[in-house]
Amino acid sequence: MGRAFEYRKARIFARNARLSKAFTRISREITSSVKASGADPTTNPRLRMLMLKAKAESMPKDSVERAIKKAMDKDTADYKEIIYEGYGPAGIAIFVVASTDNNTRTVSNVRSYFNKHGGSLGTSGSLSFLFEHKCIFKIAMNDSINLEELELDLIDFGVEEIAQDEESGDAIIYGAFENNAKIQSYLEEHNIEIKDVEFIYEPNDLKEVTEEQKEAVYKLIDKMEDDDDVQNVYHNMKED
Repeated sequence: MGRAFEYRKARIFARNARLSKAFTRISREITSSVKASGADPTTNPRLRMLMLKAKAESMPKDSVERAIKKAMDKDTADYKEIIYEGYGPAGIAIFVVASTDNNTRTVSNVRSYFNKHGGSLGTSGSLSFLFEHKCIFKIAMNDSINLEELELDLIDFGVEEIAQDEESGDAIIYGAFENNAKIQSYLEEHNIEIKDVEFIYEPNDLKEVTEEQKEAVYKLIDKMEDDDDVQNVYHNMKED
């Protein structure tokens, strides 16, 4: 199935069990998108993607509309995406993606989680060589789509791999993050339904640990993910 399905395949498009946090995450991203590029989804491709993401997460339409309206208020705090990098137990590299309106608060919290769970916060960019930023699109399949032909067409747009999800029947498109806007434009121009999109940090290599070390890493990750400012946590620990 390829590496797009090997890397945390059970979690990439899994329904977020904590719906309230999923909605908060999307709302913050909507705020940033609207403040940066406006509230009209026809001229703001990032906002279009977030509206699709909200639908995929079963976020109510009125909640999305409220988030857009609130973002237009000049007094509404803007949220910035910040990456925190560090090492957890057993030397596992950890990428923490946060959306925050107060970096001082968030970095203090993240540092404390690392320290209390046997890790350490590093400097910005210190672990970037260990991960690659990727985009993953989920599209609806129909009789008019030929995956092999679609893959050939999308190679020029930076797509690295396309495969079909055996469970849902949907197709998964996998490429470098910097090509996500080009891929999105192609799909929209060809009336291909985008059902979901994810941006992930994929480790270049996975590190094996003992079961005890794995449990310690999970405790750190769980603590990170409980923080309201933390969007996602990525690591290079081999989980199987």
